[in-house]
Amino acid sequence: MKSTPAPLDGVVVLETPLFHDERGYFRELHHAQKFSAAGLEMTFVQDNLSRSRRGVVRGLHYQIEQPQGKLVTALTGTIFDVAVDLRRSSPTFGQWFGVELSESNGRSIYIPPGFAHGFYVLSDTADVLYKCTALYAPQFERTVLWNDLALGITWPLGDRPTIVSGKDQAGAPLAQAETFR
Repeated sequence: MKSTPAPLDGVVVLETPLFHDERGYFRELHHAQKFSAAGLEMTFVQDNLSRSRRGVVRGLHYQIEQPQGKLVTALTGTIFDVAVDLRRSSPTFGQWFGVELSESNGRSIYIPPGFAHGFYVLSDTADVLYKCTALYAPQFERTVLWNDLALGITWPLGDRPTIVSGKDQAGAPLAQAETFR
């Protein structure tokens, strides 16, 4: 496993090899000892799976209490995955990092607690696995507006229409969002 720190403290891009043969491929998504050796020690307590079609934007989600760390992997398809630092005490508060995750590139991203997370689907469909370090708590869920100009996220939308849920369209701009200390 190769781990590459992102410019936002705590965010790490992970690359695990795909072992191909005549049957298909094998990929190890999480290995506690290898993660520990890379300085990533966490316990996952919930796995979530979403399927989305081309043009879907999901996010930018976070939990203000019971914040979740997330290991995000595109099991099928391709997504542009984004983390936004919501820790006011961080020198990178309000900054974002994005990376393409796909079935074929062997990348995952670990996003620690204190960040908002979202993605945009580039392929016809994408199945995305999120391993979470805290349980989902809907009463603490918050959404930052995915296209807030203050964030300046460069989403690779092209001329494709975007599909965004009503909840995500109603997200708070960063200036009004509840954030972490």
